[in-house]
Amino acid sequence: MKNWLMIAFIACFALPSYAGQFKTIKDVEAHYSAFNSTFLTPQVARTYQLKRSGYSAILNISLLDTSQVGKPAVSGKISGTAKNLIGQTRQLEFREVKEGDAIYYLAEFAISEEENIRFNIDIDAGNKGKGALKFTQKFYVED
Repeated sequence: MKNWLMIAFIACFALPSYAGQFKTIKDVEAHYSAFNSTFLTPQVARTYQLKRSGYSAILNISLLDTSQVGKPAVSGKISGTAKNLIGQTRQLEFREVKEGDAIYYLAEFAISEEENIRFNIDIDAGNKGKGALKFTQKFYVED
């Protein structure tokens, strides 16, 4: 039961909470959300070994196969960078998390107050689709 509650919590960030935050790449919908790690409960952060801090954020990406009924999750290779407005670039290290039928890719990164971060993500879901995901988001530090 606890796992399903955690799945539901993470899914809230992955898909519907930011309606429209996805990019279609061939037969794949790449859903993404980036949020301050303090949005996670301490229990969820512990379970997934994520740092929970006002100066830390998480990028969550999930890949869904649009060529199949129900759009099941698919595995892929995800890499990328986070770059702020003064040109400081951070390489993102993604971890794959599987919970039942759900698959998530999580990357942690440091943030500072009112920092605009430009994400440049490479997605490779094999024959299902390969491409780039680019977006910018502003972050706020939470104490």
